Amino acid sequence: MIELQDVAARKRKEREAKLSAYRKGRIYVPSDHDAIDLSQYPLSKLTETERIIVHCDATAIVDLIRKRVYTAQEVLRAFVKVAVAAQDVTNCLSEVFLDEAFHQASKLDQYLENTGNVIGPLHGLPVSIKDHIKIKGLDTSSGYLGWAYKTVADSDALLVEILRNAGAILYVKTQSPQTLLSLETDNNVFGKTINPFNRNLTPGGSSGGEGALIACHGSPMGVGTDIGGSVRIPAAHCGLYGLKGSVARLPHSGLLGSHDGMDAIVGCVGPLTRSARDLELFCRVMLDAEPWLNEPPLLEMPWKRGVANGEGLPDKLAIAILFDDGVVTPHPPITQALNKYKHALARAGHDVIEWQAVDHQHGWDLITKLYLLDGGAEYHETIRAGGESEVPQTEWILKHAQGRDPYTPAEIFKLNLEREAFRSKALAHWNATQQRTVSGRPVDAILCPVAPTLAPPHNTTSWWGYTSHWNLLDLPGVAFPVDRFTATASATYPPLPHSRNDLENFIHSQWNPTTYDNTPVCLQLVGRRHNEEKLLAMLNVLEKVFKENAV
Repeated sequence: MIELQDVAARKRKEREAKLSAYRKGRIYVPSDHDAIDLSQYPLSKLTETERIIVHCDATAIVDLIRKRVYTAQEVLRAFVKVAVAAQDVTNCLSEVFLDEAFHQASKLDQYLENTGNVIGPLHGLPVSIKDHIKIKGLDTSSGYLGWAYKTVADSDALLVEILRNAGAILYVKTQSPQTLLSLETDNNVFGKTINPFNRNLTPGGSSGGEGALIACHGSPMGVGTDIGGSVRIPAAHCGLYGLKGSVARLPHSGLLGSHDGMDAIVGCVGPLTRSARDLELFCRVMLDAEPWLNEPPLLEMPWKRGVANGEGLPDKLAIAILFDDGVVTPHPPITQALNKYKHALARAGHDVIEWQAVDHQHGWDLITKLYLLDGGAEYHETIRAGGESEVPQTEWILKHAQGRDPYTPAEIFKLNLEREAFRSKALAHWNATQQRTVSGRPVDAILCPVAPTLAPPHNTTSWWGYTSHWNLLDLPGVAFPVDRFTATASATYPPLPHSRNDLENFIHSQWNPTTYDNTPVCLQLVGRRHNEEKLLAMLNVLEKVFKENAV
């Protein structure tokens, strides 16, 4: 029997052994004092062709393979080369199965050569997978020492099955945090994942391994999950696109985590990508497979490709902008990005109003109760059984239930009623915006921060409200990149307002431009429930407007 204290060492040694055969031209990894920005190191040993490949988005890659410009093996080789180096600089990987991936790439190339056809819409596309999503035959430790070697999957998650049938090549699983209930990525199995753009900062979580890997160009498309911001936060902190849909839209079966069976608040599978169109590609592949025939909770809602491409959108959108949720005013680079979008939308003739925040602190207080109905008992028990300690962000979230007993069934019923009342109030608030728009229509979407800060220093994430609020309301949200922040001595920033609470005071005390140097600036667009297609169509409009009208 494996001694618990040896589990982490064994897992890391096995990971290194599987990577070792693919370490030709291994890069020099700078020490803590040599460099802050590590994002270019994984690209340093690529050939010119490999560099071109890894800078393509997923949509372009599948098209180039279909046209036989590149083979699946050439594409995989380029991304593997970067992924191995990305692991060296960010610690983003968990399970590695590269030999199997190259075998699959060879089969796909042979199929295309023999038939002249691709096997599916993702033929030859490398896709990375978050650790707690099951892949048959692979360990699914999900950030818990006590689960390592005891949770080898006996079947694929439904989304993995769909990806395989579409021709995707799975090759690595990526780091997730202890408990998964964290917006950073740290565990006692593989350690902490860092942000490639600034090693002193977090890549976010809980899909932080995906964020770091894709930001390094080590994957063209990754799959994460989101119950409080766990797709959108890593996307924002790593300068990517990330979509959280509404519950019951995308396949979600075949995941392993604590609180399986709890449905007071439910997570969602979502893609992280380098382009907006790749989000649409992922959703289309998932829903064209009719997953509701295999997963009962899913709604039978086929993907409406025309809507995703803009059919039915009004000529001029009505957009509400949330500048401040009433709890924590965001740091200046985020407010500046919102204002740039506000002015660009107005110049293009779109209807722009300010979103009036409603009950965001109450929303956070409610969703933490729903997260921790048992008072955190299962998390504590799992950690204790693994003989490990709580990492800092686990300790932080579990303190939200400290000192209280698990809720009784009667109390849970009341919390569910409170959740539905909260959603009804928010829906009425959205509908009431028709009284303030020029068109007399309710707003089409809400533009808002993803977080109150850019990627923060490790172990300091302390406000989820700009993402978890939309999980509580079950509204789809998409994070998207705007800019890269550069700390310059000559820049001036407006002063932050007087702090309204201790939390805001702490987050405002973090504001120092040099802390966040070189980090991505991202925003979030939120749409109506189960309107993922329209949300992505509106994102296309907003990005086009910004490109044409930003000053």
